[in-house]
Amino acid sequence: MSVLRAFFLFVILLVTTRSWASKPLPEWIATPDAMGMAYQPLTLHTPDHATLAAWLVAPMKGSIAQRTTLVLAGSDYGNMSYQLFQAKALAQAGYRVLLFDYRGFGHSSAFPIDRNQLYYQEFVTDVRTAVRAMRWRFLRERVGLIGYSMGTILGSTVAASTRLDCLITDSYLGDLPAVAARQLATTQRVVTFPPEASKYPQIAPRVNCPWLLIAGTQDAQAPLADSTAVAHAARPQQHRQVLPVACGHLGAMQVLTEQEYGDAYTRAITQFLAGARP
Repeated sequence: MSVLRAFFLFVILLVTTRSWASKPLPEWIATPDAMGMAYQPLTLHTPDHATLAAWLVAPMKGSIAQRTTLVLAGSDYGNMSYQLFQAKALAQAGYRVLLFDYRGFGHSSAFPIDRNQLYYQEFVTDVRTAVRAMRWRFLRERVGLIGYSMGTILGSTVAASTRLDCLITDSYLGDLPAVAARQLATTQRVVTFPPEASKYPQIAPRVNCPWLLIAGTQDAQAPLADSTAVAHAARPQQHRQVLPVACGHLGAMQVLTEQEYGDAYTRAITQFLAGARP
């Protein structure tokens, strides 16, 4: 195992064990070219005048082009550089990937963050800005979103009100009061949410794009039951599928690895999209 790979696997372990609640970090640990990826740095501008640093990663040479851009909405820890291994796995599978820093994270606009608050409504604006930027840039291709942990809250909220061709959630947080209760019971930490969180139970029923819910069977932070409840509540025209994985929080990509990191994970996404209704 290379030193770089070992380092990034350590980073992945760090993210899966040290979230809850927001812990933004200002410094990138690497850029996509360090992982052999071609990319374009972008600056995105939100309607409320924040600027977001972003990297647009190209599909890897030799991959089968999916003609799909996937926007990655990260967790509450670190910054977009902590998602480089996910981006590489997706790029190797032929996807174009947009990584971006929420305001207050990485090299995006400064923003005051209470580390006991899991997310801010402004982060929803950031995700929506990233999705719309890709929609305008790639008018004739699919644009989807992958949300990780905190990013599943943001991603599903955006998907409920913004055109998306697919939503993928990894470690979906469906019950926010239960999230707060678990944290209080296990860490004695009081996790807070923005006022808009009171409307969160109304979000999932309004997501109409195809939705793949990747869920760990051993995930105590985002229980499999949260994902299965969303799938079971789907109306006939809503295409939803749960992919249970024998792992804990945010561990699915590491478990779904055969020869290259995350290859079985990305294959599951491709198979889901192939069977999704347009």
